[in-house]
Amino acid sequence: MKKYHVYGVGNALVDMEFEVEDAFFEKNAIDKGLMTLVDEARQHELMSHLDAFEGKKASGGSAANTIIAASYFGGNAFYSCKVASDELGDFYVKDLMDAGVASNVDDGRKEGITGKCLVMVTPDAERTMNTYLGITETFSVDELHQEAIVDSEYLYIEGYLVTSNTGRHAAIEARRIAQDNGVKIALTFSDPAMVQFFKDGLKEMIGEKVDLLFCNEAEAMSWAGVDNLDAAIESLKKVADTFAITLGSKGALLFDGNNMIEISAHQTKAVDSNGAGDMFAGAFLYGITHGHSFFEAGNIASLAASRVVSQFGPRLAAEEHKEILDIVFG
Repeated sequence: MKKYHVYGVGNALVDMEFEVEDAFFEKNAIDKGLMTLVDEARQHELMSHLDAFEGKKASGGSAANTIIAASYFGGNAFYSCKVASDELGDFYVKDLMDAGVASNVDDGRKEGITGKCLVMVTPDAERTMNTYLGITETFSVDELHQEAIVDSEYLYIEGYLVTSNTGRHAAIEARRIAQDNGVKIALTFSDPAMVQFFKDGLKEMIGEKVDLLFCNEAEAMSWAGVDNLDAAIESLKKVADTFAITLGSKGALLFDGNNMIEISAHQTKAVDSNGAGDMFAGAFLYGITHGHSFFEAGNIASLAASRVVSQFGPRLAAEEHKEILDIVFG
């Protein structure tokens, strides 16, 4: 019996979320719908323009949202990340602890600036992110906890790590440790921009094959270089034994190694797509590590993702996770 159901590696970012109109992007030369890396000066500039908007703050980073979701559902989780010994770093550590997630951050933090992600949500529920990585840009093998990886059922790798040389190498090393010790490997593409601009790095992180891949429809087709999902599915089978493709309001498609499984969407009024994919992955990982089939895990994940997009912010309140399980399993 492993101590952890999921061990995650990824960026540690304090998410600061704001509701804006499309005109804000035009005025400030922001590419809508993408995650864009910016330097500290550019983020300060954007923050000065966002001061007029009311914002929400939460510990985040794509994999962190997934790991916290798995923990809230009832899984045991560990997260390796890097935050600084500053005020936002204190906030981040407390948020992780409150969510019941074990982490390497207890081992001491260095001086620097904790990373921040400005999440801007428009009335069409699309999220646009401008991210200053701060100290998480230097996330490396030093932050890995080999004992915890070995004592986990799944290693979960965030695709965003591909943008940093040290982060990419840490993901590759974590994968090696996992493979050498019979730990299953899950990876998320994270964002269409990662596939578009960092495909070679993602190939390095994947290696020959991963056990489980998470992506959305756009990422799947971009990876395969095709414009139809059927062809993309065949391409994904070459790099992943199993996978989950989220389709937004159309639900999701799963491949369990033998069969394709359709997961229905849940009708909801979407107000914020931020965190939907992260929540899907966290709920799904909880499901398959707790004796549920791909179909059952997909239903948990679909309902959880629909709940997230119906509110602002990438996470659900702790008590909502149990409500979701009660609804799915009656």
